[in-house]
Amino acid sequence: MSPAEANEAPVVRSAADRTGPPRAASRSPAASLHLLGAGQPPCGIGDFSRLLLETLREAEPGSHAALTIAPRAFRLSEVWHRLGQTDAVVANFPVVAWKRALFGPLAVYALAKLRRRDCITVLHEWAGLHRLRRLVLRPLLLLSDTIFLVSPQVREELAADPLVGFLARRAALMPVPPNLARPAGIADSPLRQCLLAARREGRLVLGHFGSIYPGKQPEAVIEIAAALKARGEKPLLVFIGSFIKASDGIEDVFRAKVAALGLTDDVIVSGYVASAEELFGLFETVDAFAYVLPEGLTARRASVLACVQAGRPVVVTAPVLADEFDHHPRYRALLDAGAILPVPREAQAEAYAERVLAARTRQTRLPELDRATWFRDAAACLRARMAVRGRRRTRQA
Repeated sequence: MSPAEANEAPVVRSAADRTGPPRAASRSPAASLHLLGAGQPPCGIGDFSRLLLETLREAEPGSHAALTIAPRAFRLSEVWHRLGQTDAVVANFPVVAWKRALFGPLAVYALAKLRRRDCITVLHEWAGLHRLRRLVLRPLLLLSDTIFLVSPQVREELAADPLVGFLARRAALMPVPPNLARPAGIADSPLRQCLLAARREGRLVLGHFGSIYPGKQPEAVIEIAAALKARGEKPLLVFIGSFIKASDGIEDVFRAKVAALGLTDDVIVSGYVASAEELFGLFETVDAFAYVLPEGLTARRASVLACVQAGRPVVVTAPVLADEFDHHPRYRALLDAGAILPVPREAQAEAYAERVLAARTRQTRLPELDRATWFRDAAACLRARMAVRGRRRTRQA
């Protein structure tokens, strides 16, 4: 992200952002005003923001509103008015749609402080962000009255920051739900038919779901496919997702790696898949999923939770921290049940390949995973913190 992109002004859309009915003027102040991105296709954190808001609205109808921020304009008077109708502003970071509109959230936070409204930040990532994104996010964290982190690993990363590391000591943890729920049925697609044909030919279909960017080490997943091929297997590696457009040239690096390992005919990138029905249609064709994560598996990896719902084994780098899932018992239960298969952090591609082959013949086991319940857990964390701050304001008044 260039400095020019970071300073591009945003458009703010109101009227509860079309995600719910507009608030009547006579209603009491909203409990929270949630900042949403306007990017298409949406990113995982953007989906989380929207679904968290929907969960809060189900529990407390009329008490939670939305404000969508998009590049190129900013209506100061409108934002000022909306802040007058709420007790707290809530925002999740980083959102891909705000790579060109980070001035918007910062301006809203600043105005919220002028109006003596709380700012609540849910931070999903830190060390893996580009340094310019961290530069813009630091003022937002400093303006935050409450910071939620989605993983103890993210807490350690934030604590190591020389400028805002002290904020990690007062941050709370929030469990991340899966952004996707297994639909009642699936949809067919040309890619699904291609993968099914490959399996009929005896090929091993290795899957990887989610946006493709350097932090998820897609080149390391490609090396697993190469290791499988070296063992005499006929792998077909499918990346179900699209590249995040950025200045790091990840797509060129990816293509060069595929070519260098002689896998040009063995790797497919689906591009963005819009519907859950089509996604799970693809998931069902996969023998096993694989993730190689430099920080190990953390509680923030919602893409892993999506894959688990297909009932196929997910082979992933083991967690670094022993307490990584202490705040997230539902995620830990999936590990304990063997739905997620950890590989030691120092392991090479061959170890992942061996784990994939060992799990390949495992019968499909669909987990009992109710996404709505998981989101109610996350919403309960937010509501509890807002209630505490509300009581403090009442006593101070």
